[in-house]
Amino acid sequence: MTAPTLPALRPLTLGPHEVWPPVVLAPMAGITNVGFRRLCREQGGGIYVCEMITTRALVERNPKTLRMIAFGADEHPRSLQLYGTDPEITAAAVRIVVERDLADHIDLNFGCPVPKVTRRGGGSALPWRRRLFARLVRAAVDAASPAGVPVTVKMRKGIDDDHLTYVEAGLAAQDAGVAAVALHGRTAAQRYSGTADWDAIATLKQALDVPVLGNGDIWEADDALRMVAHTGVDGVVIGRGCLGRPWLFADLEAAFNGRTERRLPNLGEVAATMRRHAELLVDQFVAGARNPARGERDGCTDFRKHVAWYLKGFPIGSELRRSLAMIDSLAQLDDLLGKLDPTVPFPVETLGQPRGRTNSPGKVFLPDGWLASRDDDTPPDGAELDDSGG
Repeated sequence: MTAPTLPALRPLTLGPHEVWPPVVLAPMAGITNVGFRRLCREQGGGIYVCEMITTRALVERNPKTLRMIAFGADEHPRSLQLYGTDPEITAAAVRIVVERDLADHIDLNFGCPVPKVTRRGGGSALPWRRRLFARLVRAAVDAASPAGVPVTVKMRKGIDDDHLTYVEAGLAAQDAGVAAVALHGRTAAQRYSGTADWDAIATLKQALDVPVLGNGDIWEADDALRMVAHTGVDGVVIGRGCLGRPWLFADLEAAFNGRTERRLPNLGEVAATMRRHAELLVDQFVAGARNPARGERDGCTDFRKHVAWYLKGFPIGSELRRSLAMIDSLAQLDDLLGKLDPTVPFPVETLGQPRGRTNSPGKVFLPDGWLASRDDDTPPDGAELDDSGG
C-alpha cells in the first residue's frame, strides 16, 4: 500500500504546551486513570487526558471526583476533561482547577451521546443551543486564560443528520478563544455505529483557524496517517483503538516520525504488557487505600475489564479467559499468565477491526422542547451531573 501524502505537520500547540506527536488519548470512563495513562505514555508521546470530571462534582468537592483528578509526577502536560451545562458552574470549576493547580490543560465535553446525558441537554445535545454553548465555552476560557491554561472542546457532528452543529459550534468555540477543537465524525444518533465521517472533519478544518483534531475509526497508526492526509487535521484523538493495545501509541509515534515499523507483539509480549498494566493499577489503588491488600484487590478488579481486549483473536481456551477476568491478586495473575504459550503470534486478522463499544444507531433523547429554540441560553434543568467519569 502506498503511504499517504501528508501535509507538513508541526507539534500540536496548546497554549504554552507543544505536543509531539500530535496525538491525544481521549478520556474514557473507567479506563483513562493514572495507571492506564502511564502505560500508554511509556509507549509513545502525546497528551493523555484523564477521565471526565463533572463541573458540579468538582465545585461541590465530591471526594470521589477529587480522587479522580490524579496525575503522575512526570505527567506533563496534565490534561483534564470537564463536563458541564451551566456557564457559571463551569467557570467556578475552572477557577478551582486554576487556583489549585490541578491541571495544565482543560478540555470541555460536548461529545457524550449517552441517553442519561442528552436527555438533560448535556454532552452532544448542548451545541444545538448555540447561545448557551458560546456562553459556556467563553466562561471557561475567561476563567482559565489569566493563568495561561488552554481550553479545548471535543464534540460530535450534531444530534443527528437533520440537526448538525459542528461548523457553527466550531466557529463559536474559536471566537470564544479555545486553543483547539476536536471532532468525532459521528452524530449522537450514530453512537458508535457505522463509519466516522472524515469529510466532516475536513470541512471543519477548512472552516477554522485554530488547530482541529480528528477522532473516529483510528484503529491503526496508518489510519491516523490516512486521516491527516484526507482531512488536513493538526492531530488525532485516539479512543477505542488503544483498548488492549497500548502499544498503538508506539506505532503512532513511529508513523508521525516517518518510520514504518509497527508492533505485532506475540502472546508473551502481550502477557508482559498485561502484567505491567495490572501492576500500575495496583500501585494506583494501593496509594489511595488504607489497607494495601484491599488496594491490590481493587487494582486487579479494575484490570479485569481489559483482559478480553488484550486477548482478542488469540487462541486461548474459554476457561483460562474466564479465570483471567476474575483475578484478585497479582500472584494469581502471574500464575494464569504462565499458562499462556508465549510464542503464539499476534492475530493479524484483528488489525483494523473495531474495539470496545459498538452499537446500533438510536434515538437521541432530549429535554422537552429542546429543538424548538436554538437561541435559548438558559442552562437545562437538572443537567449538571454529580458523578464524574461518565
